[in-house]
Amino acid sequence: MLNWIWLAMLVVAVLVGGFTGHLPELTKGAFEQAKDAVMGIALPLIGIMAIWLGIMRLAERAGLVQLIAHALRPLMRRLFPDVPPEHPAMGSMVMNMAANMLGLGNAATPLGLRAMQDLERLNPRPGVATNAMCTFLAINTASIQLVPTTAIALLAVAGSKNPTAIVVTAFLATCCAACAGVLAAKVLEKLPMFRLSSRHHSHESHASHARDEKNGKNATQPAAEEPRPLTGAGRAVLAIFAAAFAAMFVLLAFPDAAAAVHVPAPAPPAEMAGKGPVIRVLFAVSVLAVPFLLSFFPLYAALRGVKVYEQFTEGAKEAFAVAQRIVPFLVAMLVAIRMLREAGVIDLLTRTLTPALGAIHFPADLLPMVLMRPLSGSATQGLFVELINRLGPDTLTSRIAGTIYGSTETTFYVLAVYFGSVSIRQTRHAVAAGLIADTVAVIASTAICTAMFR
Repeated sequence: MLNWIWLAMLVVAVLVGGFTGHLPELTKGAFEQAKDAVMGIALPLIGIMAIWLGIMRLAERAGLVQLIAHALRPLMRRLFPDVPPEHPAMGSMVMNMAANMLGLGNAATPLGLRAMQDLERLNPRPGVATNAMCTFLAINTASIQLVPTTAIALLAVAGSKNPTAIVVTAFLATCCAACAGVLAAKVLEKLPMFRLSSRHHSHESHASHARDEKNGKNATQPAAEEPRPLTGAGRAVLAIFAAAFAAMFVLLAFPDAAAAVHVPAPAPPAEMAGKGPVIRVLFAVSVLAVPFLLSFFPLYAALRGVKVYEQFTEGAKEAFAVAQRIVPFLVAMLVAIRMLREAGVIDLLTRTLTPALGAIHFPADLLPMVLMRPLSGSATQGLFVELINRLGPDTLTSRIAGTIYGSTETTFYVLAVYFGSVSIRQTRHAVAAGLIADTVAVIASTAICTAMFR
Protein backbone atom coordinates (compact mmCIF):
# COMPACT_ATOMS: atom_id res chain seq x y z
CA MET A 1 0.00 0.00 0.00
CA LEU A 2 2.75 2.46 0.90
CA ASN A 3 4.38 1.95 -2.51
CA TRP A 4 1.25 3.21 -4.29
CA ILE A 5 0.62 6.01 -1.79
CA TRP A 6 4.18 7.32 -2.17
CA LEU A 7 4.02 7.12 -5.97
CA ALA A 8 0.66 8.91 -5.99
CA MET A 9 2.05 11.69 -3.77
CA LEU A 10 4.92 12.33 -6.20
CA VAL A 11 2.84 12.20 -9.40
CA VAL A 12 -0.03 14.29 -8.04
CA ALA A 13 2.39 16.91 -6.67
CA VAL A 14 4.18 17.29 -10.03
CA LEU A 15 0.94 17.41 -12.04
CA VAL A 16 -0.76 19.92 -9.76
CA GLY A 17 2.42 21.98 -9.45
CA GLY A 18 2.79 22.05 -13.21
CA PHE A 19 -0.73 23.35 -13.82
CA THR A 20 -0.62 25.87 -10.95
CA GLY A 21 2.83 27.28 -11.73
CA HIS A 22 4.49 25.98 -8.56
CA LEU A 23 7.14 23.70 -10.09
CA PRO A 24 10.10 25.96 -9.11
CA GLU A 25 8.94 26.00 -5.45
CA LEU A 26 8.32 22.23 -5.63
CA THR A 27 11.85 21.54 -6.90
CA LYS A 28 13.49 23.82 -4.34
CA GLY A 29 11.40 22.39 -1.49
CA ALA A 30 12.23 18.78 -2.42
CA PHE A 31 15.99 19.33 -2.12
CA GLU A 32 15.66 21.47 1.00
CA GLN A 33 13.58 18.76 2.66
CA ALA A 34 16.06 16.03 1.69
CA LYS A 35 18.80 17.98 3.45
CA ASP A 36 16.64 18.71 6.49
CA ALA A 37 15.60 15.05 6.81
CA VAL A 38 19.24 14.13 7.37
CA MET A 39 20.73 17.20 9.06
CA GLY A 40 17.66 18.41 10.97
CA ILE A 41 16.01 15.13 12.00
CA ALA A 42 18.17 12.01 11.63
CA LEU A 43 21.43 13.42 13.06
CA PRO A 44 19.87 15.15 16.11
CA LEU A 45 17.90 11.95 16.72
CA ILE A 46 21.17 10.06 17.28
CA GLY A 47 21.93 11.90 20.52
CA ILE A 48 18.41 11.56 21.89
CA MET A 49 18.31 7.90 20.96
CA ALA A 50 21.69 7.27 22.56
CA ILE A 51 20.36 8.50 25.92
CA TRP A 52 17.19 6.42 25.89
CA LEU A 53 18.69 3.28 24.39
CA GLY A 54 21.35 3.43 27.08
CA ILE A 55 18.69 3.84 29.78
CA MET A 56 16.69 0.94 28.30
CA ARG A 57 19.81 -1.24 28.39
CA LEU A 58 20.14 -0.53 32.11
CA ALA A 59 16.46 -1.26 32.69
CA GLU A 60 16.80 -4.58 30.89
CA ARG A 61 19.95 -5.65 32.72
CA ALA A 62 18.39 -4.76 36.06
CA GLY A 63 15.23 -6.75 35.27
CA LEU A 64 12.94 -3.69 35.35
CA VAL A 65 11.59 -4.08 31.82
CA GLN A 66 10.69 -7.69 32.44
CA LEU A 67 9.02 -6.70 35.72
CA ILE A 68 6.86 -4.04 34.02
CA ALA A 69 5.96 -6.37 31.15
CA HIS A 70 4.97 -9.10 33.62
CA ALA A 71 2.66 -6.70 35.48
CA LEU A 72 0.83 -5.82 32.24
CA ARG A 73 0.93 -9.32 30.75
CA PRO A 74 -2.87 -9.90 30.57
CA LEU A 75 -3.45 -6.74 28.47
CA MET A 76 -0.33 -7.13 26.33
CA ARG A 77 -1.07 -10.79 25.52
CA ARG A 78 -4.47 -9.78 24.16
CA LEU A 79 -3.01 -6.97 22.08
CA PHE A 80 0.03 -8.93 20.86
CA PRO A 81 -0.77 -12.66 20.92
CA ASP A 82 2.13 -13.45 18.54
CA VAL A 83 4.76 -12.05 20.94
CA PRO A 84 5.98 -14.40 23.72
CA PRO A 85 4.98 -12.97 27.14
CA GLU A 86 8.56 -12.86 28.43
CA HIS A 87 10.10 -11.40 25.26
CA PRO A 88 11.93 -8.04 25.66
CA ALA A 89 9.60 -6.54 23.02
CA MET A 90 6.76 -6.56 25.56
CA GLY A 91 8.69 -4.36 27.97
CA SER A 92 9.91 -2.03 25.21
CA MET A 93 6.37 -1.50 23.93
CA VAL A 94 5.04 -0.81 27.44
CA MET A 95 7.75 1.81 28.01
CA ASN A 96 6.95 3.47 24.68
CA MET A 97 3.21 3.58 25.42
CA ALA A 98 3.84 5.07 28.87
CA ALA A 99 6.10 7.77 27.40
CA ASN A 100 3.45 8.62 24.78
CA MET A 101 0.71 8.88 27.40
CA LEU A 102 2.81 11.32 29.43
CA GLY A 103 3.61 13.39 26.34
CA LEU A 104 7.35 12.58 26.51
CA GLY A 105 8.03 12.74 22.77
CA ASN A 106 11.82 12.76 23.14
CA ALA A 107 11.62 9.48 25.05
CA ALA A 108 8.74 7.87 23.15
CA THR A 109 10.42 7.76 19.72
CA PRO A 110 13.68 6.07 20.81
CA LEU A 111 11.77 3.63 22.99
CA GLY A 112 9.44 2.87 20.07
CA LEU A 113 12.39 2.25 17.77
CA ARG A 114 13.83 -0.13 20.33
CA ALA A 115 10.50 -1.96 20.46
CA MET A 116 10.53 -2.28 16.65
CA GLN A 117 14.01 -3.82 16.81
CA ASP A 118 12.82 -6.32 19.40
CA LEU A 119 9.77 -7.18 17.28
CA GLU A 120 11.96 -7.60 14.20
CA ARG A 121 13.89 -10.37 16.00
CA LEU A 122 10.64 -12.35 16.02
CA ASN A 123 9.91 -11.62 12.35
CA PRO A 124 10.25 -14.70 10.08
CA ARG A 125 9.71 -12.53 6.96
CA PRO A 126 12.39 -9.82 6.71
CA GLY A 127 11.05 -6.70 5.05
CA VAL A 128 7.39 -7.56 5.77
CA ALA A 129 5.55 -6.03 8.73
CA THR A 130 4.20 -8.52 11.28
CA ASN A 131 0.75 -8.31 12.86
CA ALA A 132 2.36 -7.17 16.12
CA MET A 133 4.23 -4.36 14.33
CA CYS A 134 1.06 -3.10 12.65
CA THR A 135 -0.89 -3.16 15.92
CA PHE A 136 1.96 -1.39 17.70
CA LEU A 137 2.06 1.33 15.02
CA ALA A 138 -1.73 1.77 15.24
CA ILE A 139 -1.42 2.30 19.00
CA ASN A 140 1.40 4.80 18.42
CA THR A 141 -0.55 6.87 15.92
CA ALA A 142 -3.51 7.00 18.33
CA SER A 143 -1.76 7.02 21.69
CA ILE A 144 -3.89 7.98 24.67
CA GLN A 145 -2.75 11.45 25.75
CA LEU A 146 -3.03 12.52 29.38
CA VAL A 147 -1.79 16.09 28.82
CA PRO A 148 -1.58 17.62 25.29
CA THR A 149 1.21 19.94 26.44
CA THR A 150 2.08 21.51 23.06
CA ALA A 151 -1.51 22.41 22.21
CA ILE A 152 -2.07 23.84 25.69
CA ALA A 153 1.11 25.92 25.47
CA LEU A 154 0.12 27.35 22.07
CA LEU A 155 -3.36 28.27 23.33
CA ALA A 156 -1.85 29.92 26.41
CA VAL A 157 0.59 31.96 24.32
CA ALA A 158 -2.34 33.11 22.16
CA GLY A 159 -4.04 34.50 25.29
CA SER A 160 -6.58 31.80 26.09
CA LYS A 161 -8.41 32.30 29.38
CA ASN A 162 -8.60 28.53 29.93
CA PRO A 163 -6.04 26.72 27.74
CA THR A 164 -6.34 23.50 29.75
CA ALA A 165 -10.01 23.13 28.81
CA ILE A 166 -8.92 20.69 26.08
CA VAL A 167 -7.30 18.22 28.49
CA VAL A 168 -10.49 16.21 28.96
CA THR A 169 -11.58 16.48 25.32
CA ALA A 170 -8.15 15.35 24.04
CA PHE A 171 -8.09 12.44 26.48
CA LEU A 172 -11.53 11.25 25.39
CA ALA A 173 -10.69 11.71 21.69
CA THR A 174 -7.46 9.71 22.02
CA CYS A 175 -9.33 6.93 23.84
CA CYS A 176 -11.73 6.72 20.90
CA ALA A 177 -8.87 6.83 18.39
CA ALA A 178 -6.85 4.16 20.24
CA CYS A 179 -9.82 1.78 20.33
CA ALA A 180 -10.49 2.40 16.63
CA GLY A 181 -6.83 1.92 15.69
CA VAL A 182 -6.48 -1.39 17.54
CA LEU A 183 -9.83 -2.65 16.23
CA ALA A 184 -8.89 -1.66 12.67
CA ALA A 185 -5.52 -3.41 12.94
CA LYS A 186 -7.12 -6.60 14.25
CA VAL A 187 -9.83 -6.64 11.57
CA LEU A 188 -7.58 -5.68 8.64
CA GLU A 189 -4.92 -8.30 9.45
CA LYS A 190 -7.52 -11.00 8.73
CA LEU A 191 -8.52 -9.67 5.29
CA PRO A 192 -7.16 -11.64 2.30
CA MET A 193 -5.28 -8.64 0.87
CA PHE A 194 -3.36 -8.13 4.15
CA ARG A 195 -3.22 -11.66 5.58
CA LEU A 196 0.24 -13.17 5.96
CA SER A 197 0.80 -16.27 3.83
CA SER A 198 1.96 -19.31 5.79
CA ARG A 199 3.07 -21.28 2.72
CA HIS A 200 6.76 -20.59 3.21
CA HIS A 201 6.65 -19.98 6.94
CA SER A 202 8.91 -22.86 7.89
CA HIS A 203 11.49 -21.97 5.26
CA GLU A 204 11.49 -18.31 6.31
CA SER A 205 11.74 -19.18 9.99
CA HIS A 206 14.81 -21.29 9.22
CA ALA A 207 16.29 -18.44 7.21
CA SER A 208 15.59 -16.01 10.04
CA HIS A 209 17.23 -18.37 12.52
CA ALA A 210 20.31 -18.67 10.30
CA ARG A 211 20.45 -14.89 9.90
CA ASP A 212 20.31 -14.35 13.66
CA GLU A 213 23.09 -16.89 14.21
CA LYS A 214 25.21 -15.10 11.61
CA ASN A 215 24.63 -11.81 13.44
CA GLY A 216 25.41 -13.37 16.79
CA LYS A 217 21.93 -13.06 18.27
CA ASN A 218 21.28 -16.63 19.36
CA ALA A 219 23.22 -19.37 21.08
CA THR A 220 26.60 -17.97 20.07
CA GLN A 221 25.89 -14.86 22.13
CA PRO A 222 26.65 -15.23 25.85
CA ALA A 223 23.63 -14.94 28.10
CA ALA A 224 23.33 -11.76 30.12
CA GLU A 225 24.49 -12.04 33.71
CA GLU A 226 21.61 -12.20 36.18
CA PRO A 227 21.47 -9.13 38.46
CA ARG A 228 21.91 -9.75 42.15
CA PRO A 229 18.89 -9.39 44.46
CA LEU A 230 18.26 -6.08 46.19
CA THR A 231 19.74 -5.89 49.67
CA GLY A 232 18.10 -4.23 52.66
CA ALA A 233 20.39 -1.24 52.22
CA GLY A 234 19.42 -1.03 48.56
CA ARG A 235 15.73 -0.96 49.42
CA ALA A 236 16.40 1.80 51.94
CA VAL A 237 18.20 3.88 49.29
CA LEU A 238 15.28 3.43 46.88
CA ALA A 239 12.83 4.43 49.61
CA ILE A 240 14.77 7.63 50.29
CA PHE A 241 14.94 8.33 46.55
CA ALA A 242 11.18 7.77 46.16
CA ALA A 243 10.47 10.01 49.15
CA ALA A 244 12.55 12.79 47.60
CA PHE A 245 10.59 12.64 44.35
CA ALA A 246 7.30 12.43 46.26
CA ALA A 247 8.27 15.64 48.06
CA MET A 248 9.11 17.31 44.74
CA PHE A 249 5.74 16.21 43.38
CA VAL A 250 3.87 17.71 46.35
CA LEU A 251 5.80 20.99 46.07
CA LEU A 252 4.97 21.24 42.36
CA ALA A 253 1.37 20.03 42.43
CA PHE A 254 0.29 21.61 45.73
CA PRO A 255 2.41 24.74 46.36
CA ASP A 256 -0.26 26.26 48.63
CA ALA A 257 -0.08 23.29 50.99
CA ALA A 258 3.70 23.60 51.13
CA ALA A 259 3.43 27.32 51.91
CA ALA A 260 0.92 26.60 54.70
CA VAL A 261 3.51 24.54 56.59
CA HIS A 262 6.28 27.06 55.75
CA VAL A 263 8.16 24.77 53.40
CA PRO A 264 9.99 26.70 50.67
CA ALA A 265 8.73 25.60 47.26
CA PRO A 266 10.31 26.22 43.85
CA ALA A 267 8.44 28.46 41.44
CA PRO A 268 6.08 26.28 39.36
CA PRO A 269 6.24 26.37 35.54
CA ALA A 270 4.21 29.16 33.96
CA GLU A 271 1.78 26.61 32.47
CA MET A 272 0.69 25.57 35.99
CA ALA A 273 -0.07 29.05 37.30
CA GLY A 274 -3.72 29.46 38.32
CA LYS A 275 -4.72 25.91 37.29
CA GLY A 276 -6.97 23.52 39.18
CA PRO A 277 -5.58 20.61 41.25
CA VAL A 278 -6.18 17.94 38.60
CA ILE A 279 -4.30 19.90 35.94
CA ARG A 280 -1.48 20.70 38.38
CA VAL A 281 -1.13 17.01 39.22
CA LEU A 282 -0.94 16.05 35.53
CA PHE A 283 1.60 18.77 34.79
CA ALA A 284 3.69 17.80 37.83
CA VAL A 285 3.83 14.21 36.58
CA SER A 286 4.93 15.37 33.11
CA VAL A 287 7.62 17.66 34.57
CA LEU A 288 9.07 15.00 36.87
CA ALA A 289 8.73 11.95 34.61
CA VAL A 290 11.92 12.33 32.55
CA PRO A 291 14.23 13.30 35.48
CA PHE A 292 12.80 10.38 37.42
CA LEU A 293 13.45 7.86 34.64
CA LEU A 294 16.94 9.21 33.93
CA SER A 295 17.95 8.78 37.57
CA PHE A 296 15.85 5.88 38.86
CA PHE A 297 16.85 3.31 36.22
CA PRO A 298 20.63 3.79 36.70
CA LEU A 299 20.23 3.85 40.49
CA TYR A 300 18.14 0.67 40.54
CA ALA A 301 20.56 -1.06 38.16
CA ALA A 302 23.58 -0.06 40.27
CA LEU A 303 21.92 -1.37 43.43
CA ARG A 304 21.44 -4.71 41.66
CA GLY A 305 25.10 -4.95 40.75
CA VAL A 306 24.93 -3.78 37.11
CA LYS A 307 27.96 -1.89 35.81
CA VAL A 308 25.91 1.12 34.86
CA TYR A 309 28.43 3.16 32.85
CA GLU A 310 29.55 0.18 30.77
CA GLN A 311 26.01 -1.01 30.07
CA PHE A 312 24.73 2.49 29.28
CA THR A 313 27.42 3.09 26.68
CA GLU A 314 26.85 -0.38 25.24
CA GLY A 315 23.18 0.38 24.73
CA ALA A 316 23.87 3.88 23.37
CA LYS A 317 26.06 2.41 20.62
CA GLU A 318 22.94 1.19 18.81
CA ALA A 319 21.74 4.75 18.17
CA PHE A 320 23.96 5.50 15.16
CA ALA A 321 23.08 2.25 13.37
CA VAL A 322 19.36 2.83 13.87
CA ALA A 323 19.54 6.43 12.62
CA GLN A 324 21.55 5.30 9.60
CA ARG A 325 18.83 2.79 8.65
CA ILE A 326 16.11 5.42 9.01
CA VAL A 327 17.63 7.98 6.61
CA PRO A 328 16.48 6.54 3.22
CA PHE A 329 12.91 6.00 4.42
CA LEU A 330 12.79 9.42 6.07
CA VAL A 331 14.07 11.21 2.97
CA ALA A 332 11.63 9.39 0.68
CA MET A 333 8.55 10.20 2.76
CA LEU A 334 9.39 13.77 3.80
CA VAL A 335 10.39 14.82 0.28
CA ALA A 336 7.07 13.54 -1.11
CA ILE A 337 5.15 15.38 1.62
CA ARG A 338 7.06 18.63 0.98
CA MET A 339 6.34 18.34 -2.75
CA LEU A 340 2.61 18.04 -2.02
CA ARG A 341 2.74 21.16 0.15
CA GLU A 342 4.72 23.26 -2.30
CA ALA A 343 2.54 22.21 -5.24
CA GLY A 344 -0.57 23.55 -3.51
CA VAL A 345 -2.34 20.18 -3.28
CA ILE A 346 -3.57 20.84 0.27
CA ASP A 347 -5.03 24.22 -0.74
CA LEU A 348 -6.72 22.63 -3.75
CA LEU A 349 -8.28 19.90 -1.60
CA THR A 350 -9.45 22.48 0.91
CA ARG A 351 -11.26 24.53 -1.74
CA THR A 352 -12.78 21.40 -3.26
CA LEU A 353 -14.05 19.83 -0.03
CA THR A 354 -15.23 22.96 1.80
CA PRO A 355 -18.80 22.97 0.35
CA ALA A 356 -19.35 19.30 1.18
CA LEU A 357 -18.06 19.73 4.74
CA GLY A 358 -20.29 22.75 5.24
CA ALA A 359 -23.28 20.53 4.51
CA ILE A 360 -22.38 18.30 7.50
CA HIS A 361 -21.55 21.31 9.75
CA PHE A 362 -17.82 20.58 9.95
CA PRO A 363 -15.88 23.87 10.37
CA ALA A 364 -14.16 24.59 7.05
CA ASP A 365 -11.37 26.45 8.91
CA LEU A 366 -10.18 23.11 10.30
CA LEU A 367 -9.79 21.36 6.95
CA PRO A 368 -6.22 22.49 6.06
CA MET A 369 -4.99 21.38 9.48
CA VAL A 370 -6.82 18.04 9.30
CA LEU A 371 -5.41 17.29 5.84
CA MET A 372 -1.88 18.27 6.87
CA ARG A 373 -1.80 16.48 10.24
CA PRO A 374 -0.89 12.95 8.99
CA LEU A 375 1.85 14.44 6.81
CA SER A 376 3.77 17.10 8.74
CA GLY A 377 3.87 18.07 12.41
CA SER A 378 5.60 21.42 11.91
CA ALA A 379 3.22 22.49 9.12
CA THR A 380 0.22 21.46 11.23
CA GLN A 381 1.51 23.49 14.16
CA GLY A 382 1.87 26.53 11.90
CA LEU A 383 -1.69 26.13 10.66
CA PHE A 384 -2.94 25.70 14.23
CA VAL A 385 -1.19 28.88 15.40
CA GLU A 386 -2.56 30.84 12.43
CA LEU A 387 -6.09 29.58 13.13
CA ILE A 388 -6.17 30.45 16.85
CA ASN A 389 -4.65 33.89 16.17
CA ARG A 390 -7.27 34.58 13.48
CA LEU A 391 -10.36 33.20 15.25
CA GLY A 392 -9.32 33.62 18.88
CA PRO A 393 -8.01 30.90 21.24
CA ASP A 394 -11.27 30.37 23.13
CA THR A 395 -13.66 29.89 20.22
CA LEU A 396 -15.27 26.51 19.61
CA THR A 397 -13.31 26.02 16.37
CA SER A 398 -9.99 26.74 18.11
CA ARG A 399 -10.78 24.27 20.89
CA ILE A 400 -11.70 21.62 18.34
CA ALA A 401 -8.41 22.36 16.55
CA GLY A 402 -6.46 22.06 19.83
CA THR A 403 -8.16 18.76 20.60
CA ILE A 404 -7.41 17.42 17.10
CA TYR A 405 -3.79 18.56 17.39
CA GLY A 406 -3.44 16.84 20.76
CA SER A 407 -5.18 13.59 19.78
CA THR A 408 -3.72 12.83 16.34
CA GLU A 409 -0.27 12.00 15.02
CA THR A 410 1.92 12.58 11.96
CA THR A 411 1.09 9.09 10.72
CA PHE A 412 3.31 8.96 7.65
CA TYR A 413 6.33 10.29 9.57
CA VAL A 414 5.83 7.68 12.30
CA LEU A 415 5.53 4.89 9.73
CA ALA A 416 8.63 6.06 7.85
CA VAL A 417 10.77 6.29 11.00
CA TYR A 418 9.56 3.15 12.77
CA PHE A 419 9.48 0.82 9.77
CA GLY A 420 12.64 2.36 8.35
CA SER A 421 14.52 1.52 11.55
CA VAL A 422 14.07 -2.21 10.79
CA SER A 423 14.05 -1.96 6.95
CA ILE A 424 10.36 -2.90 6.57
CA ARG A 425 9.18 -2.22 3.01
CA GLN A 426 5.84 -4.05 2.96
CA THR A 427 3.81 -2.23 5.60
CA ARG A 428 0.59 -4.22 4.96
CA HIS A 429 -2.38 -2.65 6.80
CA ALA A 430 -0.43 -0.26 9.06
CA VAL A 431 -1.19 2.80 6.91
CA ALA A 432 -4.91 2.03 6.78
CA ALA A 433 -5.13 1.39 10.54
CA GLY A 434 -3.25 4.61 11.33
CA LEU A 435 -5.42 6.73 9.06
CA ILE A 436 -8.59 5.17 10.47
CA ALA A 437 -7.40 6.10 13.97
CA ASP A 438 -6.69 9.67 12.83
CA THR A 439 -10.11 9.94 11.19
CA VAL A 440 -11.88 8.72 14.32
CA ALA A 441 -9.85 11.20 16.40
CA VAL A 442 -11.02 14.09 14.20
CA ILE A 443 -14.68 12.99 14.35
CA ALA A 444 -14.51 12.39 18.12
CA SER A 445 -12.75 15.74 18.71
CA THR A 446 -15.45 17.61 16.81
CA ALA A 447 -18.35 15.79 18.50
CA ILE A 448 -16.93 15.98 22.05
CA CYS A 449 -15.94 19.66 21.81
CA THR A 450 -19.27 20.60 20.29
CA ALA A 451 -21.08 18.81 23.12
CA MET A 452 -18.91 20.38 25.83
CA PHE A 453 -18.28 23.94 24.65
CA ARG A 454 -21.22 24.98 22.45
